[in-house]
Amino acid sequence: MGHRYFPHTSADIAEMLKRCGMEGLEDLYSDVPDSLKLKRGYDLKPQMSEKEVRDFFEGLAIKNQPLTCFAGAGFYDHYSPAVIQSILSRSEFLTAYTPYQPEISQGTLQYIFEYQSMMTQLTGMEVSNASMYDGTTAVAEAMLMAVAHARKRNRVLVSATVNPIYREVINTYAHYHGVTVDTIPEKDGVTDIAVMEEMLNAGDVAGVIVATPNYYGILEDYTGFADKVHAAKALLIMTAPASVLGVIRTPGEWGADIAAGEAQSLGMPLNFGGPYLGYMCCSKALIRKLPGRIVGATTDADGRRVFVLTLQAREQHIRRDKATSNICSNQGLMALYAAVYLSLMGAKGLREVNEISAAGAHYLAKKLVETGAFELKYPDKPFLNEFTVKFKGEVKLIDFMEVCTSCGCLPGVMLADDELLVCVTETRTREEIDRYIWRAETFSKATLPSFAENRNIND
Repeated sequence: MGHRYFPHTSADIAEMLKRCGMEGLEDLYSDVPDSLKLKRGYDLKPQMSEKEVRDFFEGLAIKNQPLTCFAGAGFYDHYSPAVIQSILSRSEFLTAYTPYQPEISQGTLQYIFEYQSMMTQLTGMEVSNASMYDGTTAVAEAMLMAVAHARKRNRVLVSATVNPIYREVINTYAHYHGVTVDTIPEKDGVTDIAVMEEMLNAGDVAGVIVATPNYYGILEDYTGFADKVHAAKALLIMTAPASVLGVIRTPGEWGADIAAGEAQSLGMPLNFGGPYLGYMCCSKALIRKLPGRIVGATTDADGRRVFVLTLQAREQHIRRDKATSNICSNQGLMALYAAVYLSLMGAKGLREVNEISAAGAHYLAKKLVETGAFELKYPDKPFLNEFTVKFKGEVKLIDFMEVCTSCGCLPGVMLADDELLVCVTETRTREEIDRYIWRAETFSKATLPSFAENRNIND
């Protein structure tokens, strides 16, 4: 239920103050030392009427230029069924808080339980939490889990093919927790196994982090990885966009100990960067190291099925400085979002989403190469819906990016001066893909000025 306006009249405020045993609003801050109170006026613009406020924000909104998105790099433009917003806007979900008291939180506990159940199926793991802030912090927390499990070893290996923003957050967490992070180099776009084995032989590694698909869109072959990592008494951590796990080999099937990553691809709008959802799943052996909440099902005194928080540590609620995580209700709504999306799509729908995305990506990759302006950087490597191309035009790739953007298309993510990471999801139509191809053909044959002046480019 959406409320755009809550009227608080003077009488309403007086009644609330009376109920609280206060005479004025200033009494609400009586415990705040006077030295901490602001003594000057607020630096605010003059007040506006409701009409003026609406006009102001509409003026800001009109400056946004909607773009047809062919960018990915960890965040994807998937379709979101309208029913999800309808369910999420119900008051019992929208105002849900951390379910400390199971007798009054059965609805919240149930959707968390359903979310966990679906995520374990999706990742092929045994246990799921609910949930993490986003994919980057989920993977960083997974690194800390590996170090906690290893106890005396605090070195973690991260493949160079893991998303750079994940690696940056991992490095930040590591810096403040005394963890050493070393990078496994890439070879031809995939993790260099030989070098990884040499690094594992040092004997002080707590965990190894890899990605599927990797940052370049490549589906790496991790056959034997888990055996090598486990032989070194380390944990294998695997990250993947949640949606693709509906069709590719899961972390559990690869023998991973922890699966962590971003669940935004489960229909969540890009929305200028959030809110997103970090998932984390693991084997039962690691359940007590898992941050966040875990909900279980049981029966009450009357034999009815009920849901409760299980294995929750006292530190989560009392000794917060000792807690593995203080993640609470801020992510409950997004876990519900993922649960509703997965329940609506089912295995068949998730497969269809990925099949349409893969078909579009392979069609676009083939046609871009045929224009002569691009070539696949890793032509022999398999990919799903994301791939890396090298630009061969006489002008700069950044010029192609700028011209496409000015014409309403975001053609991808630049990895280097001549490299572009391109993504196709089920939301991209054949017409939009063909228009992208036409732009590439035109750009490769024309000078930049003549291309930029062609204002019929979206027709």
